[in-house]
Amino acid sequence: MAGKVVFVGEGMLELVRQGQAWGLGFGGDTLNSAIHMARKGCDVAYLTALGTDPFSAELLDKWAAEGIDCALVLRHPRRIPGLYAITTDATGERSFTYWRDSSAARETFALPESAAAVAEAGGADLLAFSLITLAILPPEGRSALLALANAVRGNGGKVAFDGNYRPRLWASPDEARAARDAAIACADMGLPTLEDETLLSGHADGDAVAAHWQGLGCSETLVKTGAAGCRLPDGTVLAPERVLDPVDTSGAGDAFNAGYLAARLAGAAPVEAAVEGHRLAGWTIMRPGAIPPLD
Repeated sequence: MAGKVVFVGEGMLELVRQGQAWGLGFGGDTLNSAIHMARKGCDVAYLTALGTDPFSAELLDKWAAEGIDCALVLRHPRRIPGLYAITTDATGERSFTYWRDSSAARETFALPESAAAVAEAGGADLLAFSLITLAILPPEGRSALLALANAVRGNGGKVAFDGNYRPRLWASPDEARAARDAAIACADMGLPTLEDETLLSGHADGDAVAAHWQGLGCSETLVKTGAAGCRLPDGTVLAPERVLDPVDTSGAGDAFNAGYLAARLAGAAPVEAAVEGHRLAGWTIMRPGAIPPLD
């Protein structure tokens, strides 16, 4: 499997504390993964919507500079990018504050140019999105995204889905579970996190999570279990190569996804791809920000 990768989601402005001040960057779960994969040399496009404001123009320039194909980034005439702030505790564990109600990305599938962008994305070799992507879309947008996923599979491509669960983005856990399960049924590769699945469904371990996802048809399900590593699709547990004392855990799962998917695209087996995922996640958590600058 190789070729064009299309991520779908929301790229936002990011505030990160720098001493007594705040620095302005950008991030978003699927965007983080897209940039990591582009840095690895993958052919990656991002399907989303931004505004026509100066901040949106700056985001476009920065994403393009990272190697992202921005041809599928639509422009909303009245909306602007979402904004979030990251704060971390003494152990590097992060928390988020969001301002995204008027985000242009919420209207990605409702703009006049959406049909052409969706048609282009339908030819992807790999389509990737997350439960956060579904959360920020209205019901008709969610349906359009799942239809796109099915179109990609119908055209011979693969679909990867990350079950990132943010309770504040959903009206109820029942709504989130229904959206997650509908997406799982459209996916070839699943990248859930145990912590999210425990919170959303009460699954106590990786085996239970994998059984649920694989039971819905997502055969290649890899469960991320934080510092313990991950459960591979065959049930094997793979720990990271070494234990780290993180500076900032923001974007760790997104980096893992990118390392895993890039390796799978290059023909690596799941166990080899998971090693690459651990390495990239480890590099990320030892630096501040969800997408640290290359060094």
